[in-house]
Amino acid sequence: MSISEEKTNNPVILFDGYCNLCSGSIVFILKREKKDLFRFASLQSKTGKQLIKKYKDSTEEDSVILIENKKIFTKSLAALRIAKRLKFPWNLSYVFIIIPPFIRNYFYDLIARNRKKWFGSRSTCYFPEKNMSHKFLE
Repeated sequence: MSISEEKTNNPVILFDGYCNLCSGSIVFILKREKKDLFRFASLQSKTGKQLIKKYKDSTEEDSVILIENKKIFTKSLAALRIAKRLKFPWNLSYVFIIIPPFIRNYFYDLIARNRKKWFGSRSTCYFPEKNMSHKFLE
């Protein structure tokens, strides 16, 4: 499936579909986003790979990636920009933007490196419930 401009007008979150923490984070976001805003694609999907190629030269498999307004955000900045769009009180976590990126990303990288060891991984890529499938790009 090629990238549909209609679907990519929304901010797109790319995630590791085999990671339990990453998949759980997507479920968390789905339940708490303010509006029908985000679209999602796993890093392993065809669309995920196309978007990575379009916006960035290499894949950061240890990072959540947010594509918003034709710009790419990774690591803690992506997480905070996503949190900013969630319902209260989760949107308040955006206050952590005041922490310098090298400190935020140190902790982000620590969790990212150990996420599969600490939270496990799936044998198949995460796929949403049918009522949410319109939010996922193939």
